Amino acid sequence: MADFDPRPASRAATGGQPGVVDVDVLIVGAGLSGIGAAWYLQHLCPDRSFAILEGRGAIGGTWDLFRYPGVRSDSDMFTLGYAFRPWTEAKAIADGPSILQYVRDTAHEAAIDRHIRFHHHVKRASWSSEQARWTVEAERLDSGETVTLTCRWIHMCSGYYDYAEGHLPEFAGREAYKGDFVHPQFWPEDLDYSGKRVVVIGSGATAVTLVPEMAKAAAHVTMLQRSPTYVVSRPAEDGVANWLRQKLPAQVAYAIVRWRNVLLQLFFFQLSRRRPAMVKKQMVKGVSDALGPDYDVGKHFTPSYNPWDQRVCLVPDADLFEAINSGKAEVVTDTIDTLTPDGIRLRSGEELKADVIVAATGLKLQLLSDVEFSVDGAVRRLNETLTYKGLMFSDVPNLSYSFGYTNASWTLKADLTAGFVCRLLNHLRDRGCHIAVAHRDPGVAEAPFLDFTSGYVQRAASILPKQGATKPWKLNQNYALDMAALKLGKLDDGVMKFMRCGAPVGVKVA
Repeated sequence: MADFDPRPASRAATGGQPGVVDVDVLIVGAGLSGIGAAWYLQHLCPDRSFAILEGRGAIGGTWDLFRYPGVRSDSDMFTLGYAFRPWTEAKAIADGPSILQYVRDTAHEAAIDRHIRFHHHVKRASWSSEQARWTVEAERLDSGETVTLTCRWIHMCSGYYDYAEGHLPEFAGREAYKGDFVHPQFWPEDLDYSGKRVVVIGSGATAVTLVPEMAKAAAHVTMLQRSPTYVVSRPAEDGVANWLRQKLPAQVAYAIVRWRNVLLQLFFFQLSRRRPAMVKKQMVKGVSDALGPDYDVGKHFTPSYNPWDQRVCLVPDADLFEAINSGKAEVVTDTIDTLTPDGIRLRSGEELKADVIVAATGLKLQLLSDVEFSVDGAVRRLNETLTYKGLMFSDVPNLSYSFGYTNASWTLKADLTAGFVCRLLNHLRDRGCHIAVAHRDPGVAEAPFLDFTSGYVQRAASILPKQGATKPWKLNQNYALDMAALKLGKLDDGVMKFMRCGAPVGVKVA
């Protein structure tokens, strides 16, 4: 474990507890978002001390957890990478180990790894307006002891799903099945599927990644889906980006390609919203061109919903379609009746023989790692709050969180969020204040947090906060608009309140 070395934080202003580790900013999570947030703190708030608490034993978050065959990004690395650190590998659609190394190299080069406490799972955080401080309790997963820290600000970078549990429906007959049954989130290191018949249940990003990769060694792979998903192919390497890198400094080339990709993403998303029928036709045509006129694209690759009502699946270099064309893989669209000793019996009566079943059935969302937050003695249920600019919660002081886009790369929003938090911290310092809280006007109408029909979002609707019908409570899902709001927008917007120690934040004690 890396040495923990936060710079000393002053206790005088708010009475930090003697013997308790005290920092200005506590970052929770040492994945892509957490390492990025720490970089911004070091560069934009160099006078602030910070620590990172990570529940697992390594840097990387998602990219350290997922180990299934072929794991890769479903976004290009020019937008999934950090704005401050160019992605220099040839492949724009990168494999998981390369992304993990990128995150770890970033942490090491900036000496961020010295600030990480591994195996610390945050359980609860209690805010005191009198002290303008959070008291945070974390469980040491390696020893079982409880550790207490205090801080002036918490920035949650713990992702949005449960690392301990994936979504796994009940399958009738599972006890009778004699083969290997696995979930991609918990891939067994010793699983040997070479020469075996594999069925992958699912049609999302994980499934379309697994199928072509497993088909390289398996006897045959079937992707079993209840309904189709939009699938588009893109080259794994970006020829323009690779050419620009030969002509221009790395950071300049990276910035050009990053903005090109951002604008293209925005264009196609807006086009999908305004002319969904046309975009749907073009997406389906792309699959038909790849699989040929005799393939039943209407059944297997034509969703019932409009483009970007759910996330579109990306396949690099048409690898999924090549696997299907080779006969090593197939897509079956049907529902499961029951698992049998030798495979899966479908409602149609067909039986799929399977030595290995992979349940790529999705994620289980979890809001801020299920940490219990309380404000001045009252438990704050975050699902009852409104989200402020997609990074804070109404009437919860000095707490921010990183949550990416549903229609673009996660890191685009994570970068902007980290920069905005630094702006707030510096604004507090310059005004001699200690508390920043977004106060909700009771008249603001509510709307669902995510306008997305994906199953994992709908299953988690009750645990997510709400967004408002008007700004700054409304989510943009638009990088250009967020850049204007978070980098250039006024901090004193009439909603964000800045106060000194001891000022109540307007939350009644239950």
